[in-house]
Amino acid sequence: MATNYVRFRFRSSVDWGLLGEEGRIAPLRAGDLSTRAFLDFLRRKKRPAPRFTTTVREVAILSPISAPAQIICQGANYRQHMIESGLNPDQKRYNMFFTKSDASLSPPIGNVIRPSHVRLLDYELELGLVFGRSIDHPIEVNAQNLSRYVAAIFMANDVSARDIQLPQMQWYKGKSYRTFLPAGPVLAVLSQADFAKLDLLELLLSVNGEIRQKDRASNLVFKPAETITELSQFCNVSPGDVLLTGTPSGCALRVPGQWQQRIASLLSEPKKWELFLRGQLKRREYLKPGDQVESSIRTTDGSIDLGVQRWKVVQDQL
Repeated sequence: MATNYVRFRFRSSVDWGLLGEEGRIAPLRAGDLSTRAFLDFLRRKKRPAPRFTTTVREVAILSPISAPAQIICQGANYRQHMIESGLNPDQKRYNMFFTKSDASLSPPIGNVIRPSHVRLLDYELELGLVFGRSIDHPIEVNAQNLSRYVAAIFMANDVSARDIQLPQMQWYKGKSYRTFLPAGPVLAVLSQADFAKLDLLELLLSVNGEIRQKDRASNLVFKPAETITELSQFCNVSPGDVLLTGTPSGCALRVPGQWQQRIASLLSEPKKWELFLRGQLKRREYLKPGDQVESSIRTTDGSIDLGVQRWKVVQDQL
């Protein structure tokens, strides 16, 4: 069974703790360690029996992923999301990789700030993997050795400003504003047996109580092992770096149909994006100030449970 940890602030101090039943926390007195240092702490430190002395209600839960960290993302990696995006998952031969700034990391409970110039704010619930060892050369990863490279998993939301990401063709910028990566609450350190259960994880996201995203990790087009194999061909990673594995269908963004895209290809760039923005602004699904977003990732039997994210959209007044 996965072992769950949380990073939290109590008064003026930051610590890591073992998360028990009913939200109880056993502080580890590790101090404000980075994610990488904390994973090393778990490997080295012999600890006494846990003493559950506080609860999640008495502390401020922080992101279990700390900066600096390389944040690598997969695009269009759930079957239905690909179909929704006008793509054929059975014809996909390689991953779409992109990155996100670690300045976007934020707590799992709190606020996501919509910049004053952004109108198309979107949500993307994702399963995140935390690397446990360095990779600096091409490797072959499979179900048997995946646990050598992935130390833990967590819940993430790849919040995106679509009116920056797409018209400006700047994915990094459109996905990297501060608070655009709520992470946690749980850092789930997996046992060898847990890796066989990754396909059983169920992802669920709602906005103001309305379910928007619901899927299983079994519907990933590229699973973690083959993704990391491909990634190792061109990218170095370090312990504490993370991989976001893609989002299910149900985002606010809707890609124009093929005939619309053909017509748009005949237009000037400014006119094409003007029409795109006009169409997207009609969609009520984009996040607005005051919207409440809640999400979870867990197996049905509860053997892996990444907790619950709850955050509110607020408008940047600048």
